Amino acid sequence: MCGVVWMWAACAMVWGADVPLIGEPPARSLVVEVAAAHATTDFEARPEVAREMVRRGILKLTGKADLKAAWQSVVSSKDVVGLKVYSHPGASSGTRPAVVEAVVQGLLEAGLPPTNIIVWDKRMEDLQAAGFGVLSNHYGIRLAGSADAGYDEKVFYDKPFPGTLMAGDLEFDLHNATTGRKSYVSKVLTGGMTKIISIAPLLNNNTAGVCGHLYSLAMGSVDNTMRFEASAERLAEAVPEIYAMRALSDHVVLNITDGLISQYQGEQLSLLHHSTELNQIWFSKDPVALDAMAVQELDRERQAMNVPSLGDNPALLQNAALLELGTCDLSRIRLVTAP
Repeated sequence: MCGVVWMWAACAMVWGADVPLIGEPPARSLVVEVAAAHATTDFEARPEVAREMVRRGILKLTGKADLKAAWQSVVSSKDVVGLKVYSHPGASSGTRPAVVEAVVQGLLEAGLPPTNIIVWDKRMEDLQAAGFGVLSNHYGIRLAGSADAGYDEKVFYDKPFPGTLMAGDLEFDLHNATTGRKSYVSKVLTGGMTKIISIAPLLNNNTAGVCGHLYSLAMGSVDNTMRFEASAERLAEAVPEIYAMRALSDHVVLNITDGLISQYQGEQLSLLHHSTELNQIWFSKDPVALDAMAVQELDRERQAMNVPSLGDNPALLQNAALLELGTCDLSRIRLVTAP
């Protein structure tokens, strides 16, 4: 229990609360940062540079000598690997296809059959609009929309406050219900996917703080999510708890923050005039650490541009740390730069 109490205290201190530290600190979370000055041109990613950045990052994170061995330390050739992207804002502000393509190439190098690689998000139409259909056609990999695939009646998140159901939600479609207190997990996750690699953009979210690894995976995996989206408090509770479900967190093996372009304002909209060509990609097994770093970077950019923050939701990261999903204490992150 002391470890959990210490983690909460550490996170509270990072975000401004005056709470004493208790117990021994946990081991630091490793984050690998890769930078390339010319990774983007006029807010367009350069695929050849992104490929090299991903190569450098995975080699440094795994400590392996060659690319094949590095990816084989993350997944096996028998795995069915889901690459979770955030595609709704499009190819410029959401997860960039160039970064995903570099990961796909690495997985193919590791011996995965193309049909064992699934690029997925909430809706297929968003994936197609963001350009991921081109990758699917070129490499023979699969695309999947979690909402399009339907939801598993046996795997769900139950919360006492009900939400208004919409077409596509399991209980709405099966029982003509108008409200529901359960959020069912998509069949994309329960249908044989063995590993998840989250690739999230460096993009603000007005309620969650960042459209990062926690928010992207949690809200992209279940139905009946509108009841959480309108409330920062509810989102701070639901996102970590949904992420912690065995159907989700038990399968996550790698998190990659696509920081080629950092958009500090706009969330679902692509607003390049509120963006910075950061030209970085971050790698870690700790999704909370990456999201905490993302919030810090977005705040830094807003301050530099004299743009007010609409809310960072520190409670979301604190709750994730309480559930031992990672660390939100920036002082407990071991940041290394890939050569």
